Amino acid sequence: MTNSRHDVTIIGGGIVGLAVALEITKRFPSLRVLLLEKEDRVGQHQSSHNSGVIHSGIYYKPGSLKATLCVEGARAMIEFCRTHGVPYQVCGKVIVATHKYEFPRLEELRRRGEANGLDGVQSIGPERLREIEPHASGLRALVVPSTGITDYAAVCAKYAELIQAQGGIIRTSAGMKGLRQFATEIVVETGGPAFSTTNLINCAGLFSDRISRMAGEDPEVMIVPFRGEYYELIPERASLVRALIYPVPDPRFPFLGVHFTRRVTGSVDAGPNAVFAFRREGYRRTDFSLSDMASSVMFPGLWRMAAKHWRSGLDEFHRSFSKSAFVQALQKLVPGVGENDLVPGSSGVRAQAMKRDGTLVDDFQFVPSRRMLHVLNVPSPAATASIAIGRSIVDKASKNWSWTV
Repeated sequence: MTNSRHDVTIIGGGIVGLAVALEITKRFPSLRVLLLEKEDRVGQHQSSHNSGVIHSGIYYKPGSLKATLCVEGARAMIEFCRTHGVPYQVCGKVIVATHKYEFPRLEELRRRGEANGLDGVQSIGPERLREIEPHASGLRALVVPSTGITDYAAVCAKYAELIQAQGGIIRTSAGMKGLRQFATEIVVETGGPAFSTTNLINCAGLFSDRISRMAGEDPEVMIVPFRGEYYELIPERASLVRALIYPVPDPRFPFLGVHFTRRVTGSVDAGPNAVFAFRREGYRRTDFSLSDMASSVMFPGLWRMAAKHWRSGLDEFHRSFSKSAFVQALQKLVPGVGENDLVPGSSGVRAQAMKRDGTLVDDFQFVPSRRMLHVLNVPSPAATASIAIGRSIVDKASKNWSWTV
């Protein structure tokens, strides 16, 4: 016996699932929309365990979904925060090269920024860098003035408020336990009531691949969790960083390297590293799930990636357990920071899709299948781009399922 019948059900109340529901309720007000979230509140995982950065789009390959949706989404996010009173700042950032071999990478980022339509990106030398960030050190840097910061937990709360005001239904504490497909409906089973729906959009983040398999699909990827651990500058030393200071990223990986991020609250985060997590929602080093660990270990892609990048992985684990090693990485950007300036901060887990050959899926990945649509890879900059991602997913869904206003 189902609890109710809906036109579309979204699995996952993170920022992407909320953005999809928000777009549907706004564009197709006649549709009966249900969003199911397993936690007791929305936005409890990747959406509120992140750096709070409104990314500019400078890192991403021109023409990719990431690039297009990040640039569009950043502008939309700033407008959303301005309209709805969510705290934000457009503070800009610097990407700093500390070695000459990083110069070509820095130039490639500048080229990407221009190709992606960013305004004001410029290459600067050490003197100008010290004017912008007096405590930073580097041989060359890029200034990216359009980068901003916000509070994504507050964004999620506002999305949820607007969804409900527009007639959408949000059910929390409703984790998906099963899925039954019939000729004209899909039945979603939870720990409580079951729900009938015509169409389903899977925005389950860290568990999106499992739900795809539950639906009888082969997503051809595995979600591999990577934990990012932060320190926080003590208040007396927060003046070391005015805005955002980033290193030049290693193009082999989707991670941006340890960096400094000022929050809208005024505090400053330092990090993160990127280590394999032994649980999909493993925010602490001691968090462990046998089923999560087994699924990762049995996936051939993990071993192929480890064989290729084991040295970098060991470096990340070393920084995870050694504060001095973590500080040494930070000192490349801000030499004056010391161990006593830092206290343990927050952590987050990135849902990174990996192929069987060990390569990490670089771009966003939305996979339609009959009456379902699976959002299989939306790591950073998903929070920044969430409004644009929501539009893109709803464009695809409305076309596939012939929605009309």
